[in-house]
Amino acid sequence: MRAGGGAAPGALALALVRRCLLLVPLGLRSASAQDGNGCGHTLLTPHSGTLSSKNYPGTYPNHTMCCWRLQAPLGTSLLLAFGDVDLEPSEHCAHSSLLLADPQTGTAYGPYCRNSVPSAPLLVTNSSTVTVLFNSSSHRSGRGLLLSYATSQHPDLVSCLVRGTHYTQEHVSVYCPAGCKDIHGDIWGNPSQGYRDTSVLCKAAVHAGVIADELGGQVTLSREKGITLYESAVANGLRSKRGSLSEKRLVFHKACDNVLEVVAFNASSWWHEVNALGQDRAWVAERAALSTTGHSWAAEPGTEAAWLELDLGTRRNVTGIITKGSSEQHNYYVTSYHVSSSRDGKNWRPYRGSSGQEDKVFEGNADSQGEVSNAFIPPMVARYIRVTPQSWHQHVAMKVAVVGCQLARVRAPRPYVPSVPREVLEPTSHTPIPGIALDPEKAGSMLLVMLLIGGFVLFCSCLLLLAFLCHKKRKSAVELDCGITKGYPKLELTQVCSLQRLPAPSLGSFPMAPTPGDFSQTHSPEYAEPDLVQVSPSSQTGPSTFKPLLEEGYTLPLVLSHYDVPGKHHEYAEPLPPEPEYAMPFSELEPAGMCRSTCGITGAAGCSPVHYQTPALRPGELPAGAEQTGSPYSEGSCGQAGHCPLAHVYHEAL
Repeated sequence: MRAGGGAAPGALALALVRRCLLLVPLGLRSASAQDGNGCGHTLLTPHSGTLSSKNYPGTYPNHTMCCWRLQAPLGTSLLLAFGDVDLEPSEHCAHSSLLLADPQTGTAYGPYCRNSVPSAPLLVTNSSTVTVLFNSSSHRSGRGLLLSYATSQHPDLVSCLVRGTHYTQEHVSVYCPAGCKDIHGDIWGNPSQGYRDTSVLCKAAVHAGVIADELGGQVTLSREKGITLYESAVANGLRSKRGSLSEKRLVFHKACDNVLEVVAFNASSWWHEVNALGQDRAWVAERAALSTTGHSWAAEPGTEAAWLELDLGTRRNVTGIITKGSSEQHNYYVTSYHVSSSRDGKNWRPYRGSSGQEDKVFEGNADSQGEVSNAFIPPMVARYIRVTPQSWHQHVAMKVAVVGCQLARVRAPRPYVPSVPREVLEPTSHTPIPGIALDPEKAGSMLLVMLLIGGFVLFCSCLLLLAFLCHKKRKSAVELDCGITKGYPKLELTQVCSLQRLPAPSLGSFPMAPTPGDFSQTHSPEYAEPDLVQVSPSSQTGPSTFKPLLEEGYTLPLVLSHYDVPGKHHEYAEPLPPEPEYAMPFSELEPAGMCRSTCGITGAAGCSPVHYQTPALRPGELPAGAEQTGSPYSEGSCGQAGHCPLAHVYHEAL
């Protein structure tokens, strides 16, 4: 999106551009450069940068001028993000103005001031070279300007002043330019907790160690639910503030940020302290672990080139370092230090950061209690890390931890080699052995296929064998039933198998009336098939479909039948509803000399050929005339007990 004109600049603009070019030395016109007395914070790199007027965000001075020449790599164009343009308004921006021009094509953008601001926050140019000119005359107010730039490879460029509240989506990915670290703006939080969404986004990214201020870079973050309190922290040369609850917080996505285990510590020397009471205290190298309590490692007093060495055991990808002072009882700490790395413990390489020109000096601690973090951008691969203090307070004493992750082993892809037919060997005098010739390169895959097929066949065989055994077991169980058909109660194995096979029931023949002690002829079609409770061989308890009372004291479990549900308690069938049911009676000729007692409803003396009958007696019920209180057969009997046997009365099936 274009902001500003694209028209040819006027006479004033051309004069200002010529003046700007005269300010830039000839040797710097092929690269990014600045010159003038009105320049403020400026960081210019080939891929991105930030520039501002003098005293920004305070009022810029009168009668000042600054010229910046921005140069992008060949084949790319420049994008400019307007963070803030607050110049005192005037007609045609004559008193104070911002002008952008491309001297090669003669294209100009502006001039801009408070009453003529850019129409969009991002300006897309078609040139790899842009000259930025700022000038001021007498004025009373105005913060000045803040401008950032990047190449066309980063269309998601943002200004250094963008905050987390400017976004509503949960996941954000932007490109932060170089030079946002020293721009005015507050941040609340730390890398572990996250940052308040009111924090300046790119500055918080530098504090979290996601990007380096001298390079800039892509930033990916999430907007998550806020927390109650954000603790202050010192990291990468910035100190965040301690803040309260916010609606959202910014959590930066940073991989490879775990505390690495240190196998061994080594040092140039250590301090053997003897206090005024004659007590010894050893400040040995092992005390340098960040997780230890009490005092830390300290070098021998008077040592000029002290160093502390950490052995990680194997090569690791190291992305940062954390330092701390001696302890709460002693006010010893290191304020600045160098870092070197080695893969074999013999050849050491100093860490120089992104510049690669001189050893980088890391900012250390300002007290003996707090922790200070510094990121390695780019990271380094090493097994040994050596910390060389450069400045300290009272004594060289510190605790150290390094962060990173395991070294990713990336296998180089095998080059593609086209298959070439193999030459046929000439026959020799040796007799070839008949068989199958396997290609060594395919032997592994063929073996895997064969193992899979064999496993599948074995699995199917096991299933078939299991099904056969289950079927055989079920058939054996049926044969052990000894011919007892459905409708007869199941007895114990010793009792059932001793009986003769009973005839199958049919419509033409009915079983004889059961006696109280006869279990083999018991049949009651009016009730559901019951389970049998066999307490003892002498017991005569018969099947029952009524739930026993609690006071009867049943303790033995019922024998399982096909009506039972596995895993549940035994349930009992409820009695049939007490509604009148009528059936056609059957009559049989009785043998001579035997009286048939019906115990009928209309109790006349003697035996009646036709009466309505109650259901047949079940095992366990006593016959008429038995000495039981409350027996339904004690009334209306046709004779004395023991002289009137029960008659067989049959009913039609319900």
